[in-house]
Amino acid sequence: MGFFVHNPKQIVPAFKVLREPSRLRILCGLGLQCRPVTDIIHATGLRQTNVSFHLRVLREAGFVRAERRGSFIYYGLADTELLRILRDLKQWLDMHQTPDASEAKQRHQPARRPVAMAKS
Repeated sequence: MGFFVHNPKQIVPAFKVLREPSRLRILCGLGLQCRPVTDIIHATGLRQTNVSFHLRVLREAGFVRAERRGSFIYYGLADTELLRILRDLKQWLDMHQTPDASEAKQRHQPARRPVAMAKS
């Protein structure tokens, strides 16, 4: 825990990039291969403009690298260790499952009384 308390400036920006579900889908969809944008679009179900935007953010953050092959640009993980980290995190989360937000929200809200119907 000490590394985070003393230097949050390094890890907080990474979590800000990764908090977007579409970016996580792209990273996990890349796997260990370099893929063209069209493959990423098909794998994620996202639109081309969204994929391009998120790939730019991921590239600027250092999570993916771009590689030109002829007239196409292929994207891959900047470091394959990232895929292992994401899998380990998912495994940890699965083992330490917490109630989802809706269950937690319901537990903290006061009980609602039924609304009386107006008589005509």
